[in-house]
Amino acid sequence: MPQHDKTPYWLKAHIEMHPILEEAAVDFLVGVMGAGVEQSVDTPGAEICLNVYLKEKSPDEQSRHELQHKLEAQFHELASIFQVAAPQISWEQIEDQDWSNNWKVHFKPFVITPGLVIAPTWEEYTAGEGELVIVMDPGMAFGTGHHATTSLSLHLISRILADDTKGSVLDVGCGTGILGMGAALFGATHVLGIDNDPEAVRAAKENVTLNNLNPVMEVALTPLQDLEGPFDLIVANIIHDVLLTMADDLWRLSKNGGSLVLSGILHGEQEASIICSFEKTGFSFVDSEQKEEWAALHFTKNT
Repeated sequence: MPQHDKTPYWLKAHIEMHPILEEAAVDFLVGVMGAGVEQSVDTPGAEICLNVYLKEKSPDEQSRHELQHKLEAQFHELASIFQVAAPQISWEQIEDQDWSNNWKVHFKPFVITPGLVIAPTWEEYTAGEGELVIVMDPGMAFGTGHHATTSLSLHLISRILADDTKGSVLDVGCGTGILGMGAALFGATHVLGIDNDPEAVRAAKENVTLNNLNPVMEVALTPLQDLEGPFDLIVANIIHDVLLTMADDLWRLSKNGGSLVLSGILHGEQEASIICSFEKTGFSFVDSEQKEEWAALHFTKNT
């Protein structure tokens, strides 16, 4: 009787894309496709590169074409939304290997906002005087801190918590938990992080434990619409269209006079759209931060 080769191997997609697509692309690849994603860090040039790994027991030409079609259709749609060129995808079949650790050589401790350092678990780091440190392992969840929207959000969070009485914080779509953990280190008395991705919740819980923040921060799969407030500060680093659908719930959950930080927004047209929509909901626009093509916005809830 013939023996079948049960050695696992991978379908690898090498994807070159405009940097503006990276966050949405990684969310789709990890959350929908269940893929492993190796992200480039500080790669020079106009485009960024992703290596995407899909483990298959018996991939054949037909299944490969189906996967490629699914990815290309999604990325063409994303490119159309952001009005940039569609990503270029090339495929190859590779033997089983420890690809999940390859990208770690590029992830070194770095200052994400003044006074706060992000350090991966596999790099030893000693905090300097007055320096706060988040030790983390992103796992398969989005959020190592290298994306501009993360640093923008943390900068606004640190400024808000420095000026206001410390209170409760809600991190919507928490990913690895990086924004919520930052808020906890900046002095928030209680932080709740929520995400609809079980892998993100698992990674965030592990990161909270790694940083000894369990007394301050909890993480849950609870849907936004099922939460009860109010929160002194809400932060949501997602994307423009999703933020618009959340406006009423974010209003309901915000404390009167409380703050709201929104990011995942393109500077310019999307920024103006969010400001207009959330002011109609009842928030007052305070100010914004910009980095590269991204923006983070600070609102307060009208009393």
